[in-house]
Amino acid sequence: MLDLNDLALFVQVVRAGSFSEAARRLRMPANTLSRRIDQFEGHIGTRLLHRSTRKLAPSTEGLALFERYAPALDRIFEIERQHADGQEPAGTVRVAAMAGLFEVIKLEWLAEFYARYPRISIDFLLDDTPSDLIAERIDLALRIGIETGGSFRVRRIAPGTMILAASPAYLERRGTPRTPRELADHDCLTVSSRQGRSMWRLQGPRGTQEISIDSRFSVNDMRVVMQACLAGLGIALVPQVLAAVAIDEGKLARVLPTYQRSGAGLGLQLVYTSRPPLPPAVTAVAEFLLEKLDQGMSRCPEPAAGR
Repeated sequence: MLDLNDLALFVQVVRAGSFSEAARRLRMPANTLSRRIDQFEGHIGTRLLHRSTRKLAPSTEGLALFERYAPALDRIFEIERQHADGQEPAGTVRVAAMAGLFEVIKLEWLAEFYARYPRISIDFLLDDTPSDLIAERIDLALRIGIETGGSFRVRRIAPGTMILAASPAYLERRGTPRTPRELADHDCLTVSSRQGRSMWRLQGPRGTQEISIDSRFSVNDMRVVMQACLAGLGIALVPQVLAAVAIDEGKLARVLPTYQRSGAGLGLQLVYTSRPPLPPAVTAVAEFLLEKLDQGMSRCPEPAAGR
């Protein structure tokens, strides 16, 4: 049977990346910690850590043990802390999210959260590319248009909708297109395509249309496309959830509002990496994100297309 105390020490060493740092966090001598890990490896009969004078890394068996038991230990210790601290949620919650998260959720709202939960810290990792949620020890992930494996619980927040938008300055300078075909006469901003095609597929009153466009500016980062759109470089097809605040503030305007691109693959979802019961701190952060994203969604009225 595994000794939970030794297992917890092993988890701390892996997270700290060294015996000295883990010993500092645990407030125990480093040589004592090293001896305990040696005894733990002897007990289970396998090498868990590869050690050198400069580097420490888990072995294949050690990584498997860490990934399997670290979340369970976190929940056990969180429950203990709750009983010791009057049920107040505490701990650090790691959240992976799309790069434009804080265009939807205002930073001022975090002050409200921290006032409500003074013992919770949130570590945000913002990136539009998929990440290994387990390897990066992610508790929650907010994703747009990224399929998630069936091993995680997923809360679908909103269907995916892309809309056409441009800055008022651009439209004043170049005019507003009245039909999709007129987009060919405008500067369009696109996310780089590996196929090299400049084509937008739009759904509108007459069904789905494929529109050839002149992509004057293309980049593989939706944040930069949004910035270029705000700067007046042209018309962009952008996620409605990211453009809503700028439209609400008058920094962007809808173009061809009866046309859009939508689909399940573009939807916004919240991914839980922990199995129920969730640690209270994770639950608190998840409820906060859902509450604020719901406020953000309220700025996104359903387009006329497809109704």
